[in-house]
Amino acid sequence: MRYHRLGRTALRVSNLCLGTMNFGPQTSEPDSFAIMDHALELGINFFDTANRYGGSLGAGATESIIGRWFAQGGGRRDKVVLATKVFGPMTDWPNDGGLSARHIIAACNESLSRLQTDHIDLYQMHHVDRHAPWAEIWQAMETLVAQGKVVYVGSSNFAGWHLVQANEAASVRSFLGLVSEQSLYNLASRTIELEVLPACRAYGIGLIPWSPLAGGLLAGGVGQATTGRRANVNPRYEAMRPKLERWESLCRELGEEPTAVALAWLLAQRGVTAPIIGPRTMEQLSGASIRATELSLDDTTLKQLDDIFPGPGGTAPEAYAW
Repeated sequence: MRYHRLGRTALRVSNLCLGTMNFGPQTSEPDSFAIMDHALELGINFFDTANRYGGSLGAGATESIIGRWFAQGGGRRDKVVLATKVFGPMTDWPNDGGLSARHIIAACNESLSRLQTDHIDLYQMHHVDRHAPWAEIWQAMETLVAQGKVVYVGSSNFAGWHLVQANEAASVRSFLGLVSEQSLYNLASRTIELEVLPACRAYGIGLIPWSPLAGGLLAGGVGQATTGRRANVNPRYEAMRPKLERWESLCRELGEEPTAVALAWLLAQRGVTAPIIGPRTMEQLSGASIRATELSLDDTTLKQLDDIFPGPGGTAPEAYAW
């Protein structure tokens, strides 16, 4: 496993991030424990969750599972760079969601309780709150940092201009500001190359791609598109069949699993810190995902991938203007 600095910070995180969204609703607690233990054995030290995760078990269930795993001891908490998120509504009450100072502080304390820890290494805003002024947001985050409950602050699903606005507002307050951004990014979804990725590079914000396999589109098995699970889950499959057939043919030529190539492509993009992998089973954690950290794609292969899955044409404004 390789380790990168998280954005402009001195913090070192593995170049794969363990996503935990399936823990609870899709993966049993014992299996979740086993996956987290194996992740540490593989050298993955970066775990991502959110206060809303839990699915049918209810918001907070996933954090609680992680907390019970930490409670087993054995240095588990000390080895993990722990990231969680705040934004989504936790109840139907009007102040139990969003990015008001009240909710940020209350949600952090509740996450700490569920996670059975005294600090969150990376506290991420799960979405932009257009009703919350940055002065209010940063005041709350500064309070949590001063109390030792939060170490770094990140964002998720922000537009490029949101990243700029956030960090300029933090700079005025002599606060570190955003050090990471989680965005939808994969070979089939490259919109962030227009402005989000350039903003991340300019401000030293580490990019953490979510859905690196495009919801399973890039995981292989195009022949199963109309009969397997993907036919129900991802209707884009049939529309993208020609591209996916070329994609899987190229992976066969390389002698590599599609999952490994998709992740290796992300790791080859400047500014990417760690794609989030979200295994439901132990088998999904091992194998192709880990192979990606060892796989180096040459310029010819990268050009072939661009031909199959063209991006937006570069960064803005040259991508659409002169």
